[in-house]
Order: sequence, then C-alpha cells, then structure tokens
Amino acid sequence: MPTNQGVTSLKRRKHTGNSMREFDGLPTELRAWVASASLPWRPKSVRRAFDRALSRTQSTTLALRELDRIERNMIARDVRKIWGADHPDAGIKAET
Repeated sequence: MPTNQGVTSLKRRKHTGNSMREFDGLPTELRAWVASASLPWRPKSVRRAFDRALSRTQSTTLALRELDRIERNMIARDVRKIWGADHPDAGIKAET
C-alpha cells in the first residue's frame, strides 16, 4: 500500500506515538509550516529542530526560515538519487 512519504532515499523511522495528538500540541506557526512542508515531518522531529533554531535565533520567523533551510538541504541530498541529474534542483548543493 502506498504511503504519504513518497519515494525517497532519506532515512525512515518507525513511530509508535500518536502523531495527531503531537501535531495538535505544536505552536500554531509551526503547525502551519508543517502543513505546507515538502517533506513529511514527524511532529516530534520538527518540534526538536524548531526549538533548537528558536533558542539560537530568539525569533519565530528566523526559526521557521531555519526549518526551510534544513528541508531544502534534505531535498538537495535526495534529488539526484531519486529523480536523476536532469531534475531542475539536481545542480543545487546541500549546505553544510
């Protein structure tokens, strides 16, 4: 049966918690970000990354931009493996 994760070479982890309850516990801005994200983030993972970015930047807006950067890097690492060198984003290098 197909999943909502699509085709990816990125690591997947088994999750046994209640994702909907965890999602509902996220701040409003973060729920909106997850809803429009390109990758299927787990609420626990996105919360951890957001909290880390928020502690560094002290700004919700900058923390959300950091999540955008993290997601772009994850996609950049995956694009050549999945879609090949002809994909428009294949030339983008992941930031380190």
